[in-house]
Amino acid sequence: MIRGLRKLVMAGALVLSLAVPVTASADAAIEDEDTSFDRYLAFGADLKKNERETVLSELGITEADVADYKTIQITNQEEHDYLGSYIDASVIGTRALSSVMVVKTEKDTGIHVETKNIGYCTPGMYCNALVTAGLTDANVTVVGPFNISGTSALVGAMKAYATMTGEEITEDIMDTATDELVTTAELGESMGDKERAAELIAAVKQKVFSEELTTATDIRDAVEASARALNLNISDEDVENIVDMMEKVSKVDIDVDAITEQAKGIYDKLKDAGVDFSKVDTSGLFDKIGSFFAGIFEAIADFFTGLFG
Repeated sequence: MIRGLRKLVMAGALVLSLAVPVTASADAAIEDEDTSFDRYLAFGADLKKNERETVLSELGITEADVADYKTIQITNQEEHDYLGSYIDASVIGTRALSSVMVVKTEKDTGIHVETKNIGYCTPGMYCNALVTAGLTDANVTVVGPFNISGTSALVGAMKAYATMTGEEITEDIMDTATDELVTTAELGESMGDKERAAELIAAVKQKVFSEELTTATDIRDAVEASARALNLNISDEDVENIVDMMEKVSKVDIDVDAITEQAKGIYDKLKDAGVDFSKVDTSGLFDKIGSFFAGIFEAIADFFTGLFG
């Protein structure tokens, strides 16, 4: 689903020097291979020796340390399988470069993302998309051998996580999370502020799930209300792109408590910034998610989502 020339051009910018690929065929789910490790590395399959050395250095490990990790590769074909619906093949390119480290953490510690040499996608963007994909409790580090967009790294992170936990990530969920990452990145381009774009998507997602919104009309109202609460001016085209994406996301089975816990870093950031959501219609929200989230939502609306490579 390539949303017109403007979106294609933006998506193209996302993946110049694209890193990391995707998983198996577009019809296959990401499935477990080995759950005996709690630390995983997903390497871009086309890294040259010196590029791999740079990636390992950025990750803070040596080649000898790699033996302590379960390693997998992300191929350029996988990049095309999953990103081809959103980005032109000529833009995706012919080399898989991005790499991802995923380390499982204790229950209820949430998802924490760090990026190095990733110039386009922010940690918040990955976090939101990874929440959508169902990831929980992990430290994720996305690295490029040099400055790259990192759009396809989401796939590497999900593939590593699925291999680690034995939990299946279906093709539909993979597609939805990828759509979310690309849409958020394009929104960041349009707004000129990537972090604020991730915050808006997080806020909308929280509202969609806490209030069980499924129709385009209700989701559009949530987008506009969240934008007002965050003091953001976004175009009608951006609103419709978010609505289209959120209609897909709303069909994913995500527990509202998982959203607030796994993307806690985003919510805390909004809360610390004193974002006032008092004017947002949150009818039914507090009864559904309890006093913990109620306290946060009074000051903010953020969602994560749940990310790449």
